[in-house]
Amino acid sequence: MWRAAARAAGIGNRLLTVMAGLLVFLMLTYGTYSLWDTYRVSKNAFVSAELRNYKPGGDGESAGFAELRELNPDVCAWITIPDTHIDYPVLQGENDMVYVNQDVYGEFSLSGAIFLASADSPDFSDGYSLLYGHHMDNGAMFGDVAKFTEKEYFTEHPDGALYLPEKTLAIHIFACVETDAYDERIYHSGKDEDISQLLSHIRDKAVQYREAERGEALIGLSTCADDVGTNGRVVIFGWLEETPAGREV
Repeated sequence: MWRAAARAAGIGNRLLTVMAGLLVFLMLTYGTYSLWDTYRVSKNAFVSAELRNYKPGGDGESAGFAELRELNPDVCAWITIPDTHIDYPVLQGENDMVYVNQDVYGEFSLSGAIFLASADSPDFSDGYSLLYGHHMDNGAMFGDVAKFTEKEYFTEHPDGALYLPEKTLAIHIFACVETDAYDERIYHSGKDEDISQLLSHIRDKAVQYREAERGEALIGLSTCADDVGTNGRVVIFGWLEETPAGREV
């Protein structure tokens, strides 16, 4: 009986050892997958070299909007702010959830895409247009929008460009606002709103601000910001101004 008990105990110990080893293996496998998945999501959040070849308004060798729209007919613009990671095609879905977790190729992506509010005109002819993008910790998508809360960064990045199929618009950035997702003045299409009221609201809530000559239309770039609150948002605002053909922005 003693030998049977000892044999049973030995078998039990071996089973425990195997189970412990299996558990360690599963934990290492999951950890490795999590690191790989985080890396993949972060890497894919940046514009690929292939997609960058389609960027309009570049060195004159860009394929441009025709090819971009072959990739995805929802492409309506390309936005860039020099010396930041903001350099992406802009899409517009039938609602504001389409490109939250879908990239320019129409594939699932946690980083989503930069997109124009579905209620806004795709040619940016409204008095106020609003773009959305995820806040990625590596600065991808609209991660750099949150940096505009810093005075030095705000000062060093005054301008950007919005490339449209028929023209190029300069973006003159004049304000950075910290707010929340329930701010009805900012998160409104602006079609029927008095822009002067929105401008007063921006001035009142701005954490960074500079005087700027009023342009043809207003654009906002919105992203999440956890340090502002659970539903915190950071939005930068700029005036749009059409540039002469061939002029660098």
